Amino acid sequence: MAISVFDLFKVGIGPSSSHTVGPMRAAATFAQALFEQGLQEQVRRVEIRLYGSLSATGVGHATDRACVMGLMGEWPDSIDPRSIGPHIQQLRESGELSLGGRSNIAFDWHRDLLLLDESLPYHPNAMSLSAFGADGLLWQQTYYSVGGGFIVEEAEMAEGAPAASGVELPYDFNSAVELLALCQRHQLRVSELMMANERAWRSDAEIRSGLLHIWSVMRECVEQGMRHEGILPGGLDVPRRAAKLHRNLLEIGKPNVISSTLSAMEWVNLFALAVNEENAAGGRMVTAPTNGAAGIIPAVLHYYMKFNPEASDDDVVDFFLGAAAVGILCKKNASISGAEVGCQGEVGSACAMAAAGLAEVLGATPEQLENAAEIGLEHNLGLTCDPVGGLVQVPCIERNAIAAVKAINATQMALRGDGKHFISLDRVIRTMRDTGADMHDKYKETSRGGLAVSWVEC
Repeated sequence: MAISVFDLFKVGIGPSSSHTVGPMRAAATFAQALFEQGLQEQVRRVEIRLYGSLSATGVGHATDRACVMGLMGEWPDSIDPRSIGPHIQQLRESGELSLGGRSNIAFDWHRDLLLLDESLPYHPNAMSLSAFGADGLLWQQTYYSVGGGFIVEEAEMAEGAPAASGVELPYDFNSAVELLALCQRHQLRVSELMMANERAWRSDAEIRSGLLHIWSVMRECVEQGMRHEGILPGGLDVPRRAAKLHRNLLEIGKPNVISSTLSAMEWVNLFALAVNEENAAGGRMVTAPTNGAAGIIPAVLHYYMKFNPEASDDDVVDFFLGAAAVGILCKKNASISGAEVGCQGEVGSACAMAAAGLAEVLGATPEQLENAAEIGLEHNLGLTCDPVGGLVQVPCIERNAIAAVKAINATQMALRGDGKHFISLDRVIRTMRDTGADMHDKYKETSRGGLAVSWVEC
């Protein structure tokens, strides 16, 4: 399966790529299919059935609301997050859902939206949508939200792999070994190889403008996060910290300790906190490669752009391309889904991607870039996904800040070496996959284990 940089970096809304963005896309796709088949006039009601992790943490991750908005014809990359609350309130009061934004049908929240304590066979994040007419079932489809906003239909999952995109890449790779061999054989940097592959879908101008748009959304997310104050929604009473931290750093005007490195680290913390607080509040952000880990890559890129006076838009493009190469390897050979392999698949993958992106713009060889990614991922192995209250807040927000700093340190360590190291990135990715398979389900985005249950003192 050919994966584009724009598959890994997608504009969406919070708080979760697998539980919010993916389900909204699935529901919107389902509604669109009803219209394409000419069934919309026959539909009397639609039933949503959520399984596994989508059910266990669906309310805290706004899966229920995302599905409803998707059925209304809204897409995560274009919806105004501020419109969701009023639309949901209107639906609850009227008992009517505007299917695809064009045709009103009856909708009873408790009858037509079911959170089931069972799982479907192919992935923990499963949902089925059924459209009923006067004489019974018209159309039904089951979708799996496999992380990062990716959705796969049941038939594709049953075949063992998503359908091929039909795109042939000039430098296709399925392992880091293959990636490094291609770079060496063709004398290409990782970003150059990735750019050549991206041309299979888009022109250079489209690639560049698309990536700069991704960067602009990331920057705006940070700005919003530094502007907003108060308590995050959900009932845990978690306070926003980014705005206050930003004021403190501006007031200091110089390193807060004797080392400028520590001051820079505080800015990295700020950028990550800002993004993930916006994500937790359901704001506009970019999956990178998921929502739960969305603060790491923008924090590291902000760090580079802020502290390097020679940084340019070219660096932004190269950063994303270098990061995406590692994200593709994680996606192909393990998972970026917390519900599948735990938070090592989200924060771990994002940390490795951020380290690779930073290494690329700092002039790393392909071997050093691979080493930086390996360090970043290796030291997130075994990380559980145990959100308190089913919300992407504790420990998720701080976890992004810690991983962003870890990514920078991984790059610094790799750049001090020659790219030779003991354990390969491929082996670490396989270990992440195997560790995730061995991990108990209660530690994989179900909020039934770890911090999610131990935070309450009896």
